[in-house]
Amino acid sequence: MKFGNLKTQAQANGFISQAFSKRVAISDYRLSGLQLDLISAQRGIWRLRYLSPTRCTRRCVTIGSAELLTLVQARDMAAKYKHQLALGQDPQDSKEILKSIPKLRDFIEEQYLPFIKTYKRSWTGDVGLIKNHIDPHFGSLRMDELKKQDVVAFINKQLLTHAPGSVNRVVILLRYIYNLAIRWETAGISKNPTAGIPILEENNKKERYLSPEEARKLVGALQSSWNPMLQYIVPMLILTGARKNEVQQAKWEDINWKQRIWRIPISKSGKARHVPISDGALLLLEAIPRITGCPWIFANPKTQEPYISFYGSWNTVRKSVGLADVRIHDLRHSFASFLVNSGRSLYEVQRILGHSQISTTQRYAHLSQDSLLTAANEVGKAVPSLLTSKIEKQPILESA
Repeated sequence: MKFGNLKTQAQANGFISQAFSKRVAISDYRLSGLQLDLISAQRGIWRLRYLSPTRCTRRCVTIGSAELLTLVQARDMAAKYKHQLALGQDPQDSKEILKSIPKLRDFIEEQYLPFIKTYKRSWTGDVGLIKNHIDPHFGSLRMDELKKQDVVAFINKQLLTHAPGSVNRVVILLRYIYNLAIRWETAGISKNPTAGIPILEENNKKERYLSPEEARKLVGALQSSWNPMLQYIVPMLILTGARKNEVQQAKWEDINWKQRIWRIPISKSGKARHVPISDGALLLLEAIPRITGCPWIFANPKTQEPYISFYGSWNTVRKSVGLADVRIHDLRHSFASFLVNSGRSLYEVQRILGHSQISTTQRYAHLSQDSLLTAANEVGKAVPSLLTSKIEKQPILESA
């Protein structure tokens, strides 16, 4: 092993060839502070000794093993540390920060999951994405080691076996995890490796809306169902645009009869939201038979608890009227389409459905085309003369 131009090369060679009774430090004559800490005849460590810029104390930072780094490489790294010192940055503090940067797996387990469990009802879905996708690929990395190119490579690989929507959910979750790490000022994390990576276009989204006639057929078939509560559950979904679990968990105490408001204590966003009770929804609620001592509005009469699932009875009814392609969540879409096509604004639809972002409600924008055309035609009705005036048709001019 060659240590290069130290104070005397002969002295360095002498130290190497003999057994050591104690550690010896040899200083580099060219770069002040750089030392070779000889622990034994076979082992040495490069270190940089310096004066702390803020504490005015003598400190030492380890550069690396002399078995792996040459003198030239050690000088180069030491020079970078001295550059930090010139800028008022302590290399030792930098190394301590690097040591404290958590692995992605540890951050998720110790900080992310305990946090989301306090407000996110669907946190088990996050656990599944983490277990099946994030942890196997990135869990062992320290959070600053994950780079944008790693995420892009992951996306390209996942697209070979997964739909774009599935890949998007993983990327969105990873983005949220890093945003929280930055917000919480986690050591060494200042950039989000998913920043600037666009969400994949999803062409597999199904938008199914009931027509008024289809809705009437569906509601008419509910009374023949073997599930006595289905005739109330499905109309409530159509009349309010609520989510399935929100209706399943609805309690009588959540209904404000005087103000005609249904308070949903915990929605998908984790916050309470308020749904206006229309005339139709009011009549429906008044018709539901109450079970003495049972707080649930749509309880299973046998268990007096919310239904775990009513898919069987729902599937039978929808097939009986030729609507096998209509899903429960499509009833929420249908509620929105009825509102938009009746001329209500997207802002009103957003408020009633409880969307936190107007971009989510924008999916219904195209449904308003008929109502917009009707509105535009009102100008002609207001000024009939515009419709009856004769405008002479001009010939088409040909270009020279």
